Amino acid sequence: MSNIFALEKEFYNKEFTDLTCSGQKIHEAEFDNCTFVGCDFYELAFNGSKFSECKFIKCNLSLINVVNCQFSNVEFADCKMLGIDWTKAYWRGLALGLPLAFKNCLINSSSFYGLKLHEILIGDCIAHDVDFREADLTLASFTGTDLSNSLFSNTNLISADFYSATNYDIDLNTNKIDDAKFCRYEAVRLLESLGINLVD
Repeated sequence: MSNIFALEKEFYNKEFTDLTCSGQKIHEAEFDNCTFVGCDFYELAFNGSKFSECKFIKCNLSLINVVNCQFSNVEFADCKMLGIDWTKAYWRGLALGLPLAFKNCLINSSSFYGLKLHEILIGDCIAHDVDFREADLTLASFTGTDLSNSLFSNTNLISADFYSATNYDIDLNTNKIDDAKFCRYEAVRLLESLGINLVD
């Protein structure tokens, strides 16, 4: 893997399978319509790299460094992605459609603090202790996701979809949730922020 990246910086329509390159560094590589399957990228640094229309499937991406990386329509499926600071990526001035999609992933202890990520998809994931404070997540989808101990404060959740999401703590006084969708049985958690006690 390291030799491939040392010789090339641009990869188009490539599939990488079962690669192990944890702890390595990749500088300013460009990946367009590439697929990564079963790869171990633990603590890998993708500094300044660009990902467009890429898919990561069953990969270990925990603690990757995404400093100045750009993402456009990138999907992660069945991946382990602990402790990633997405705020270090390059988001300014990018005209993105769906920037990131997480499906059935483990994304605990990650940070999206202050990011503008309209339509982000976090579906059927385990998302414990994730920082969503100050973020603009308009039209985001959290369907089926466990959000235990994740942080929402001054977060724009307008038209977000929380159907079948669980264990979220969202203060109605400090977050924007106009037109957001919630399952009625889990939505009672929202009333806690208003000091309302429900009696059976």
